[in-house]
Formats: sequence, structure tokens, C-alpha cells
Amino acid sequence: MLRQLYIRNFTLIDELDIEFHSGFSVITGETGAGKSIILGAIGLLLGNRADSKAIKKDAAKCIIEAHFDLSKYGMESFFTENDIEMDLEDTIIRRELTAAGKSRAFINDTPVSLNELRQLGEQLIDIHSQHQNLLLQKEDFQLNVVDIIAKDSKQIAAYQAKYNDYRKAQKQLDQLRENIANSKENEEFLRFQWTELDKANLVEGQLEELEQEGETLNHSEEIKSALFESDNLLSGDGTGAVEQIKKAASNLHSIENVYPEVAPLAQRLESSYIELKDIAEEVNSDVERIDFDPAHLDEINQRLDTLYALQQKFHAESIEELIATRDNLKEQLSHIDNSDEDLAELEAEVAAKLKACETEAQQLTQLRLKSAKKVEEEMSKRLIPLGIPNVRFKVEITDKPIAADGKDKVSFLFSANTSTQMQPVSMVASGGEIARVMLSLKAMISGAVKLPTIIFDEIDTGVSGKIAEKMAQIMVEMGNNDRQVISITHLPQIAALGSIHYKVSKEETPQGTASHMTMLNENERIQEIAQMLSGSAVSEAALANARELLGK
Repeated sequence: MLRQLYIRNFTLIDELDIEFHSGFSVITGETGAGKSIILGAIGLLLGNRADSKAIKKDAAKCIIEAHFDLSKYGMESFFTENDIEMDLEDTIIRRELTAAGKSRAFINDTPVSLNELRQLGEQLIDIHSQHQNLLLQKEDFQLNVVDIIAKDSKQIAAYQAKYNDYRKAQKQLDQLRENIANSKENEEFLRFQWTELDKANLVEGQLEELEQEGETLNHSEEIKSALFESDNLLSGDGTGAVEQIKKAASNLHSIENVYPEVAPLAQRLESSYIELKDIAEEVNSDVERIDFDPAHLDEINQRLDTLYALQQKFHAESIEELIATRDNLKEQLSHIDNSDEDLAELEAEVAAKLKACETEAQQLTQLRLKSAKKVEEEMSKRLIPLGIPNVRFKVEITDKPIAADGKDKVSFLFSANTSTQMQPVSMVASGGEIARVMLSLKAMISGAVKLPTIIFDEIDTGVSGKIAEKMAQIMVEMGNNDRQVISITHLPQIAALGSIHYKVSKEETPQGTASHMTMLNENERIQEIAQMLSGSAVSEAALANARELLGK
């Protein structure tokens, strides 16, 4: 729960450092005194977006920091999963804003993103302002209330796993249908392209081989002349290099007995002779093989023209890319040819997954129907003491198309008396009735959700007198069991029941308007509640009335 709040240079607040306590506390103050500023600062700690205009005029930076005691709420997993230092008895959240528009957030001095701040904030504080009454118009809020009371999180997780499988398969089916439709529109063109590539008899590496062969044929006379001359130099009668090397080796061998030093040289010449003889034979063979063949060159050029044209047409840089394009076209045509089978197979898979999804959804519906009865009974019990003795409250659950949250449409129906037909609560309840409905809902679900702190911002709108006192008693009950409830109120009946009373006020200074928040002592509480009862002029009767309220 919130233990301490520190604010510096935020809108009208120069500096505020105040402690909070468990149980039920109240905040009072005149309209415009700065209560909304306190809430705005807390909202920033919960991850709300910041505006540099909120920084106090002429200040370079504003700081908002809060200390929380989370030791009784089982939040260890958040710190472990986000690799944040954990001190559950004194968790510190800090937000800094600069006039330049920069924003930084920290949890226990560890820099965090706004998303991480929101994740923790959602588990720390629920701020109920008047606009939150509009939630009664939203189906997902009403469904969430039923789920909280049903404690069906495991069943929801099981359902959503099946639903995600179904949606994934459905997307695949939709994509297949789209692909088949597009492919069938282009089938003739695809088949023409594939036929053209298939008839080309593409072979990997062929292009390079043809280019080299064509180059050789184009220079055949030059090549043949060089080979012929080389053949004469190597193998010419009597003067060829091969014969000369052989003679030189023979001469050296003949004097080995009388001049042994030449033996290695003779051996080296012998080796050279063998190598040179092989070269000469290959050159001679090439002389015989190379011949200019115009017809063959023409065939090569025609083949190259065909391959170059295909490369340009299909935007390919190699034969390998053309082959890949051909194979891809073949695969597309195969899908078209087998599309009916593929479609039937995937449709059957989608139907099976939908059936499994509906089975899980039905189990979820059963839990929600039981929960709806509990909500109806609980809400009636809570609303009757709040001045609606003939209340009828019904949780209507009807079917809707299967969705991520199941197949149940939830609507809260309400009637304040026996003579009118029940209708959606947001359509028929007055402002005061909606306030009582929302307080009752919050009180009901607070018992099922371990939320450390709940702040009610003028939830008493439209009520007064005994009803306000009853609402305050509900908030007192909510403040038990290690929970913190804070109510911002204009009603003395509610203010008097707070165990701790804070007052927000403002004053005009030479530097401008400044807001302050203080914790009132007993005498100050009497004075504040008396002023709430009688207005600016506090009478003895008002003071006596204030003491009586506080005595309760």
C-alpha cells in the first residue's frame, strides 16, 4: 500500500511530502484547491503519459516519488521477471520530468519503461474517478466483474489457448483461399511462364560453359595458330625442344662414370623431358581438336540468346535463379491443381479447432452463469442498505460470436423499483444510483482481488445524508484486511468516518498560486467538517454536529 508521497515542482505544488496509512482515509478541500493535482501526480507514477506543461513555472525538473509496502500482496514475480531489485517492504517508484520534455521512470532506482511502470501500477492502485462510471456502458468491464467473482482465470487461459489455435488456423485458411483465388486468376499466365522455362531445359552452370565455348570458337584461328607453332617448337623434327632435352640428358648420362657430379643434372633433365613430352602430346592433341565450326558457333549463340532473354524477362542474374523461378511456378501450379484437397483438409482442421474452442467456451459459460447468480445476490444485498430497497439487479448473459474472451455477452440490468422494467444500468440509473452501483461493485470485487490501494474520487456524487454515511461504512469495510482505501469527498458524513483526514488547500503567494496538503489533527478535523456542514461561517451548532459525526 501507499506509505509516502513526495512531489516537487508539479503544477501548483512547490513541494509536498506526506505519509499515508492503511484503512480508510479521506481527502477534503474546496473545489480547485488541488485534489486533482495529487491524483495527476499519482497517475504519472502508474505510467500515465507526461506533459512538460505540468512542470511548475520556471522549474527545470519535477519529481514525483512514492514508497509502497508490498510485503503482503505476493508481487515477487514482477520484480523477478523484470530483473528489478526487490524490497517489498519499501518499494520506491519515481518519475522525473524535465522542462525539455524528457521523462524518466525508476523502480527501486532501476530505470524502467512506461510499460513496466504500468504493469506494476495496475497491481498497486485503482483510481476510481467519476468518468469511470462510464465503465458501466462497456461490456468488457461487466464481463470482467463476472470473471473476477468466478475466479475463472485458469479456464480463461485454457480457452484462450484453444481460441488462439483456432484463429491461427482460420488465418491460414483465409490466406489459402486468397492465394487460390489469386492463383486461379493468373493460372493461364503462370502455366505459360512455367512451360517457357521448362522447355528451356535449364542446367546449372550451362551459361558459363556456353560462354566459354563460344569465346573459344570465336578465336579458333588464333588459338590453332598458337598451338601449331608451339607444337613445332616442342616436337619439330631434329630441332624440337623435346628431342633436344632428350639428347642433352643422354649426353650427361654418358659421362656419369668419369664425371659423377653430372648425375643429378642428368636426372633433372630426364624428369623435364618426361614433363615436356606430356605437354607436347597435349598441345598436339589440341591442334587436332580445335577447328572453326560456324554452324556450332551459331547454335551456341542462339542458346545464349535464349538464356539471356529468359534472364531479362524473369529478372534473374543466373541460370540457378531461373531454375528456382521455374520450380516455384511448378509449386504454385501444383497448389492450384491440388487446391480442392488442400482446402478441404484445412477446412476440416479449422472446424475441429473451432469445436474444441467452443467446448472450452461452454465450460467458461457455465462458470460465468454461476458467478452471475453470486453477483446478483451480492449486489442486491449491498444496494438495499444504500437507499434502494426495491432494487432489482440482474446479470444477463447471452450468446455472441466466439471471440477472444469467449462467447458470452454480459449486461448488467437494473431497476430501482418494482414497477419499472429492468434495463441496462447505464440507461436507467440516476447519477446517485450509478455511484452506489459502482461502489458496491468495487467493494464486491475488492474482496476477490488483492489490490493494495483504492482511491475514490468523489464517488459520492448525487448522494447525501444517511446514504453517504452508508457508502462511507462500505469504504471503511473495504479498508480492512490490509487494504488502503482513500476517498476524495465533499460530504461531511464520509469525511467523518475516515481514520485519517487530509486537507488540500491553496494560497496566493508572490510567486503565484500554491497548493498544499496536510494531515489534520483532531481539532482541525472538527473545524474542517464543521465548515463542510455550514459553509464558510462556522457556528457552534456546526462544531457540535461535527463532533457528533466524528463520535460515530
